[in-house]
Amino acid sequence: MNILIDKAGPVTTLTINRAQVRNAVDRPTAKALADALRAFEADENARVAILTGAGDGFCAGADLSAVADDALRANRLERDGDGPMGPSRMQLSKPLIAAIEGHAVAGGLELALLADLRVAAQSAVLGVFCRRFGVPLIDGGTVRLPRIIGQGRALDLILTGRPVLADEALQMGLVNRVVPTGTALAAAQALALEIAGLPQGCMLSDRASSYEQWDLGFTQALDNEFERGMAVINSGETQAGAKRFKSGLGRHGSKT
Repeated sequence: MNILIDKAGPVTTLTINRAQVRNAVDRPTAKALADALRAFEADENARVAILTGAGDGFCAGADLSAVADDALRANRLERDGDGPMGPSRMQLSKPLIAAIEGHAVAGGLELALLADLRVAAQSAVLGVFCRRFGVPLIDGGTVRLPRIIGQGRALDLILTGRPVLADEALQMGLVNRVVPTGTALAAAQALALEIAGLPQGCMLSDRASSYEQWDLGFTQALDNEFERGMAVINSGETQAGAKRFKSGLGRHGSKT
């Protein structure tokens, strides 16, 4: 199977299982990945998803051998529906974490940018390597990258195609955590469990507002945040949290 799916309680781990080609994504793999994320979205028991790659790499991007030689496996290039890498046009309603070992480059970087958070191994390498082969960013790279790290830094990567190592990626905000090589998935799973254990209504509302504000003016964004926040308060989740605080639970940074 090109995409492995593992469900452990509230956490769903999706693994691109093509280590023999550095987890490069062809058309069938792209569809399988998009379908797996749609299933995660529809699963009421699934709270956080993790995307990773088999072996010692995350994803090398589109499978250029398929693009060059096999029309049936060449990545989808239609304006509507799934993107060439599969889920890149999705706007997920629940958190996604990328666990990055080795290379996350070209379309693989674009898949990593789809995630809310990126946990990278110390040996990870990220970059717009497709710059070298005349392959454009058409899976959200020119949109998400500037929003995550800023226009100037994004253009540095987009124009040059240079490699970015883990420590620099952390410094520029391209990744959120750097962990020892070989531990990215375990670290991402621990982080996912932490997020899954939080009050979900409030977390999901704040997450949604953070994404929605990009399409709104400042005043509209504040109004949207307020409306979302009031819905959480009126749901009773905030009052329940206040009662836990009053009882002494969760103070001083503790989880309970």
